[in-house]
Amino acid sequence: EISISNDSVYVYQLIFSGHKSSVSSIVSRLECNDHDYLILKKYLLDSIPDKNSFKYKTVLRAMNYRKFISSNLKPEYILTNILATEAEYFKDGLLTIKMRTVVGSKLKPTPTIASYITSIVTFPSWNVPHEIAVKELLPKIQKDETYLEQNNMNVVDSKGNPIEDSELNWQNYTERNFPYFFRQSSGSDNSLGVLKFNLQNPFSIFLHSTSLQSSFAKDYRFLSHGCVRLEKPFELAADMLRGNIDLDELKTGKKDTKSKTIMLPGKIPVFIIYSPATVVGNKVIFLEDIYGIVK
Repeated sequence: EISISNDSVYVYQLIFSGHKSSVSSIVSRLECNDHDYLILKKYLLDSIPDKNSFKYKTVLRAMNYRKFISSNLKPEYILTNILATEAEYFKDGLLTIKMRTVVGSKLKPTPTIASYITSIVTFPSWNVPHEIAVKELLPKIQKDETYLEQNNMNVVDSKGNPIEDSELNWQNYTERNFPYFFRQSSGSDNSLGVLKFNLQNPFSIFLHSTSLQSSFAKDYRFLSHGCVRLEKPFELAADMLRGNIDLDELKTGKKDTKSKTIMLPGKIPVFIIYSPATVVGNKVIFLEDIYGIVK
């Protein structure tokens, strides 16, 4: 199982250490043979004298991530750095697929997660989170009651039972008193696309496909409500399921295709991290702290 490393006490000592010799001593206790970790360690010792600097704190964060990941590493896993807006899929220890991602906006940030994908859902429906329903969708429906039909959505109660939306007086509802929920039916225009990778977590965060492929061409890709949209979901699913998936059926985008859950041969670790410092080749680079987390 994925577990928290015991090195947090050393990281705490690093943060409050005032001397380079102390930094060197503490870092040695965080030994790890991971390539990126060693590059970060060398950069920390050679290039960052100010322990209060942004670079110092972000390199420490990155080192802790690398130590945690390497101590829980499996031959097959997915790693995505939120700030890089990229996802990497490793198989047999080798980078097999690298793709762009779209992640949470500043107002709806993607959380950091260490968990597993256990199954893939084809043609998923989307149960719209209540906050999105009342703050974003309800005002649109009040302006245009055909919005639900145009977006392949239905109204349901708290038990999932369908409600006849034509009988509702939409103008009577506000954020505070709206008692229903929205469910978007499966299809290529579904917000989750035609593939959802079931990630075990308490935040209702998924990796999924999207019909908005044009968003991957943008430089700024902090655009979602928190879920991670994948540029190459079909390639990823085919590899994870060892080819046991009908990609042709998925690419047709039919609306009447039934949803199906396909269990993976084994659970696959997923690490969603937030690291302004990262390693490219043998070089440490720094990314903008979009969410303003590093203080």
